[in-house]
Amino acid sequence: MFKIIKGIKKGSKPEVIEPPPGPNAPSDVTVNHASRSAIPPVQLSNAKSQAIRTPTPQTGVIEVTPMLKDVPINERHVLFIRKVNMCSVSFDFTDALKKVKEKEIKRQNLQELVELVQSGSSKMNEIMQEEMVNMISVNIFRPLPPQAFENTGAIDGDPEEDDMYLEPSWPHLQLVYELLLRYVVSPDTDTKVAKRFIDHSFVLNLLDMFDSEDPREREYLKTILHRVYGKFMIHRPFIRKAINNIFYRFIFETERHPGLGELLEILGSIINGFAVPMKEEHKLFLVRALIPLHKAKFINYYHQQLSYCITQFVDKDYKLADVVIKGLLKYWPVTNCGKEILFLGELEEILDATQPAEFEQCMVPLFRQVGRCINSPNFQVAERALFWWNNEHIVDLIAQNRDIILPILFAPLEKNIRGHWNTAINGLTGNVRKMFIEMDGDLFEECSNQFLEKEAMANKMLEQRELNWKKLEAIASESAGDDMVMVN
Repeated sequence: MFKIIKGIKKGSKPEVIEPPPGPNAPSDVTVNHASRSAIPPVQLSNAKSQAIRTPTPQTGVIEVTPMLKDVPINERHVLFIRKVNMCSVSFDFTDALKKVKEKEIKRQNLQELVELVQSGSSKMNEIMQEEMVNMISVNIFRPLPPQAFENTGAIDGDPEEDDMYLEPSWPHLQLVYELLLRYVVSPDTDTKVAKRFIDHSFVLNLLDMFDSEDPREREYLKTILHRVYGKFMIHRPFIRKAINNIFYRFIFETERHPGLGELLEILGSIINGFAVPMKEEHKLFLVRALIPLHKAKFINYYHQQLSYCITQFVDKDYKLADVVIKGLLKYWPVTNCGKEILFLGELEEILDATQPAEFEQCMVPLFRQVGRCINSPNFQVAERALFWWNNEHIVDLIAQNRDIILPILFAPLEKNIRGHWNTAINGLTGNVRKMFIEMDGDLFEECSNQFLEKEAMANKMLEQRELNWKKLEAIASESAGDDMVMVN
């Protein structure tokens, strides 16, 4: 769920804060712009390379200043810039007793800026907007500490066992994120002006921050990026490609990213808005990025959001069901029972939106895998597979193709009834078997006869094999005489 933004408070007509004329004009005002150091451009396919600008924190005097509402309009421009520059100063929050007064002054200034933007009582000019975005960049775009698995050197450590990191500067950082959010969603923010500051470099830096291990920060980033995507249409293709690159790096290199769930949640909303018929680039994104995300070991941390994105594609275009199902079968887990249960649940949701024509294209490999799941020694996997027969749409699809599906499933069902260790699985298997009998008794009888014939043939081959071994032993015994030693 995205954060609900409170409505802008109604009030008097917004006052435009402009630079004062005369001796206090902007030419006489010294403005300390946050310096930005250029980093080598980041390449995106079919997109212009953008240099990521990393503002440098300010160092200056922090002092108490009057509130903006208490000074004349012609002086507010200078005071606003002054407050923004003070908010650009960074503090060490690892020591709670260090510069307590300065930290409180900065917090109050940030709170005042948030209230100013939220109320819409004063309209900022272009210079003020640029300075404010620079200040936001100074505070947000910072080096992140090493993640837990990087400190320990573990390669396959469980993220659930890693200690959750909470950003110590959050009392200030939260207000900065709130200020950015209010600025983006404000009806007074002109996208033609704001896109000069919230550009591709800013978006890339914002995406980098999704690597934060603090869930509070990722929640704000999710909401802000979603609002940026909605408001700045010019950034939409760039944002999709940038997220695509994050997924590629996760799939082929790291398999570690704390913010993957939040990024997928944003994508779920984006996919929901795709027009039909779907563009080819969106289908490629499904095949090359979303489906391969299933191969990661710790998929349970983002599977719910991933499954939602996948089902949205199938809901938009039912012809994609065959591609998705075969893709899941390609990445089917071999030894991870927890992942198998997740896959079975996701497949059930996909089959709910699958039409008969697409079902027929993938039903043979699909139900071969289901048969293996039914025979799984892990009763939860077997139970989840057998629960498919509680879904009316799936049962209807099976009934329409029973002449192909029942011969595939007959042996696994019979094996469960004869010898599965869990009594609950035996009962569920019996119920499924009964449903097949009710669907087509003659077909069931035919499959039963074929199964018995195959079983008899297999037993005969086993007996013949044992007989051949005995003959070989006899021949060897005659050739070797008393020197032969039999090993059982």
